[in-house]
Amino acid sequence: MKRMIPTAVLSMLATVMLLAAPSLRAAPQAESSAVEADWILDKLARPAPMRTGFVELRESKLLKQPLRLSGEYRRPSDGVLVREVRVPYAETTTIRAGEATIERAGKSSRTFSLSRAPELAGLQASFGALLSGDRSGLAEHYTIESEGTREHWTLTLVPKRAELAAQVRDIVLRGRGAELRCIETRTPDDETPQRTLLAGAARAAAKVDDAAGFAALCHGDGPGAQ
Repeated sequence: MKRMIPTAVLSMLATVMLLAAPSLRAAPQAESSAVEADWILDKLARPAPMRTGFVELRESKLLKQPLRLSGEYRRPSDGVLVREVRVPYAETTTIRAGEATIERAGKSSRTFSLSRAPELAGLQASFGALLSGDRSGLAEHYTIESEGTREHWTLTLVPKRAELAAQVRDIVLRGRGAELRCIETRTPDDETPQRTLLAGAARAAAKVDDAAGFAALCHGDGPGAQ
């Protein structure tokens, strides 16, 4: 039976790189200048501590309408990652010392060991490499592809190892300049990506609550996307 990663943990690990995104853009670059993966990774690399708000939209056949989540990601120190959901419920997920702990009001906390799940350990290691700008470390776990220009780019990560690929089909980062604006994560069983908006895209999502609007902001086509 295939083991599934808890949604909160998968979402957290697959979006932890957003903590590296600065709030300001880099100096404008010419649209004709093709972007390289090394340039993107260099812009995303930032030391702890970091924190940023996020807006996420989850779609499921079990839901009548997409579930909108908002809250904050924090990286208080190297090796500690925190994802705090504030709306529509309160839930905190913390990754520390090789364990992921999920706490929700009114319920007992749950703790999962990363060492007992190779796919979780792989995600943690690969995103540690991403945050430090270590392309060679990231390339151990993913095939890396970049597209676009420095003012409108995408970075696609495709898992190389079977245990990770069984949980994550691919992860697509989308940004402008040094600003990471959206992360799309797809599982092997679902063509529809889970989207997490941040920075300017998250702020522009204040009045957007439908999947099409989220997709437009993620891809840089919606109101406030510029």
